[in-house]
Amino acid sequence: MLPMDEPGRDICSAKGCQADAAWDLQWNNPKIHTPERRKSWLACDEHRQSLSDFLGARGFLKDVVPHTPA
Repeated sequence: MLPMDEPGRDICSAKGCQADAAWDLQWNNPKIHTPERRKSWLACDEHRQSLSDFLGARGFLKDVVPHTPA
């Protein structure tokens, strides 16, 4: 087993990325979620901005906070 294949690892949500998550991008879709509902995408340092931009362009991004593993 490779180190990046460890079960339970929190990895970046960017397609194909296997880097450890460093950021929690909290979002919701106001058309289908209540205002207080938060969904999360995890991001590594490299993909934080591109994932934030994607969610922000749609008006979904609510907050970006450091990721704390469970």
